Amino acid sequence: MGSGTQAARGGWSRRRFVGAVAGAAAVVAVPAPAAPPSREPRAAPRPVAKSPGQPASGPRPLCLGTYTSVTGGGAGLGLADYDPATGEITGTGTLTGVTDPSYLAVHPDGRTLYAVDEQPDGRVTAVRLADRKVLGSRSTGGAGPCHLSVHPTGRWLLSANYTSGSVAVHPIDATGALGERTALVTHTSPAPGPGQQGPHAHQVLTSPDGGHVLAVDLGTDTVYTYRLDLATGTLTEVSQAHTKPGAGPRHLTFHPGGRYAYLADEVADTVTVCGYDPAEGRLTVGEPQSSGSRAGATNYPAQILVTADGAYAYLANRGDNTLARYAVEADGARLRLIGTVPVHGDFPRQIAFSPDGRLLFAANQRSGTVSVFTVDAGSGALRLAGAPFTSPIAVCALPL
Repeated sequence: MGSGTQAARGGWSRRRFVGAVAGAAAVVAVPAPAAPPSREPRAAPRPVAKSPGQPASGPRPLCLGTYTSVTGGGAGLGLADYDPATGEITGTGTLTGVTDPSYLAVHPDGRTLYAVDEQPDGRVTAVRLADRKVLGSRSTGGAGPCHLSVHPTGRWLLSANYTSGSVAVHPIDATGALGERTALVTHTSPAPGPGQQGPHAHQVLTSPDGGHVLAVDLGTDTVYTYRLDLATGTLTEVSQAHTKPGAGPRHLTFHPGGRYAYLADEVADTVTVCGYDPAEGRLTVGEPQSSGSRAGATNYPAQILVTADGAYAYLANRGDNTLARYAVEADGARLRLIGTVPVHGDFPRQIAFSPDGRLLFAANQRSGTVSVFTVDAGSGALRLAGAPFTSPIAVCALPL
């Protein structure tokens, strides 16, 4: 579910929930497509991921996303600190002037925060973190933007318009401020999947090799791959990957090795392993498998994460209200479900690691709380780190 700003303001629409179908396989492996020997990725490979180190000393900032236009919502962007050793959160205030900041991302240099304004007239807003100054906002050219990310170069902001089923690009200047939109691509094909009225872009991110941009569309059951022109900020489609009809793919994350990725399927209540060809930007979608939700439970997987060392993956289950833990095997080609733990909240919309990987934050939309877990580096086990922190309609927690 990408939006809380439905027509009924204050209610929770089910327009993005079209039932759930249980996944079949418990363990699925997908071969990575072989990259042609004569082709190389256009950008430098991402550095090898490292295992979690020692926690940073002293409090660290935590930014909290919410909805401001619904009953019980926040007054703006939530601000807090967290203890990187214990996970304890302390509220520090609210930044007003940002409407419905339901998803957040930070610039690679750590100086600027970006938020979607999930409104019918969608916008993206830049905030300078040093003095919490709003640097302005720009139109996304669509409705209901629910996700955004910054290209690794730090020069382009990518955003996904859920309601319009489109993806936008904005330039980022040296101050972190946004320029006028350079690209807007609407997903017009294939046709919407079962129960969907149109395309619903739910996520847009850059591949680990830096050469491609991928957009996950829940409405068309498709992951679109684009090549981003780093000089002009325009997008050119290069391939499509199709899930099973009605899967409703919501969120994609890559294994650090860059040859595999994992899809959280919101509508089908499954997770899917995908192979990835960095030269062509092509995904190969495998067979769906269990989200770990209880039999008979109504559940909508939200977001999936992989540890920096590529050893474990975690899936947020809304409805079942659990975090599923998977062992990542065969160099990323296989996920093996280990089990689940209660999230200690209701409807975990989004999850995120602390920069050192020692903590996992879960934003629980319906309970209005943020749960923090310590992550065991050896076993991947999660342990609740104290009582959840209260935050109105918590839909995003971004630890810095």
